[in-house]
Amino acid sequence: MASKDELGRRGEIVAAEWLQARGFVLLATNWRCTVGEIDLILRAGSTTVFAEVKTRSSLGYGHPFEAITPQKQGRLRRLAAEWCRTNGPLPGAVRIDAVAVLDAWSAEPVVEHLCAVA
Repeated sequence: MASKDELGRRGEIVAAEWLQARGFVLLATNWRCTVGEIDLILRAGSTTVFAEVKTRSSLGYGHPFEAITPQKQGRLRRLAAEWCRTNGPLPGAVRIDAVAVLDAWSAEPVVEHLCAVA
């Protein structure tokens, strides 16, 4: 069985590939600053997308989206703002999305994508 960290990394790879197959352009993975880490930073047309990826091997501990608490949402907004400050003015909109990955090691993982306005 994979460790929690291995499962998380696998989920991020699955999510990145899934989003890129749908036209997203990957800009960065695991961007870090003193506030924390953003899993994926992408472009969708003229929109910069900050994606939080949550991965579970099953629903035994709940749906992956349930792990995105109000505190985590606040941290994601602060992280997105810090990335924007660090990387200069951006054309277009900014958005924070959530991606859930179930059964990441299977041949066909289940991926769910929620879009939210930052």
